[in-house]
Amino acid sequence: MITVLLSGFEPFAEHTRNPSWEAVERVAAEWDGTETLVTVQLPVEFGAAARMLLDAVEQLSPDLVVAVGLAAGRDAVTPERIAMNVRDGRIADNAGYLPVDEPVVAEGPTAHWSTLPIKAIVGALRQHGLPAAVSNTAGSFVCNDVFYALQNAFDGSGIRSGFIHVPATPETGGTDGLPTLPLDTIVEGLRLAVRTTLDTPTDARVAEGATH
Repeated sequence: MITVLLSGFEPFAEHTRNPSWEAVERVAAEWDGTETLVTVQLPVEFGAAARMLLDAVEQLSPDLVVAVGLAAGRDAVTPERIAMNVRDGRIADNAGYLPVDEPVVAEGPTAHWSTLPIKAIVGALRQHGLPAAVSNTAGSFVCNDVFYALQNAFDGSGIRSGFIHVPATPETGGTDGLPTLPLDTIVEGLRLAVRTTLDTPTDARVAEGATH
């Protein structure tokens, strides 16, 4: 049985809800495939979020891990290409921590590629009329912290993993003047992203991540 681990985040800053978690919960609850989907809600805290995700990985030994986070201001579902070894908060995390130019992993590589088929994911979403684009930066807040720690832990393992940012929804809060997407659209986008990853041969995924 194939196991997929999906993570989303709790609310943070001015946002009263976090669509990354709401969408992940619904994708798992409504999944109609033969795979087992397991979810974990992460705190918006440097270090603690990554530890919680990697603890879940150790317990479950998943075949695929997709971490999801909110990127308020974006207007599309955006698979991330590269995780950077840096913590640099524009705002403090939910524990009040505000790092400046710190590494995620001391002496770790500068960056890690996603091992999700990011262009296949974007193509699948667009074919279904959903807004999607490849993103080259997950920022330097807790989303990137989790993304880098995940890719660093799985480096060379052959286990597929990566990060997808989703836009705010009209219900997210703190989004005045920013673009939003309905939660139903985000849920469908994530569902397609998981299905596309599962259906994409590993060798195609590796070639894509290594060359684009």
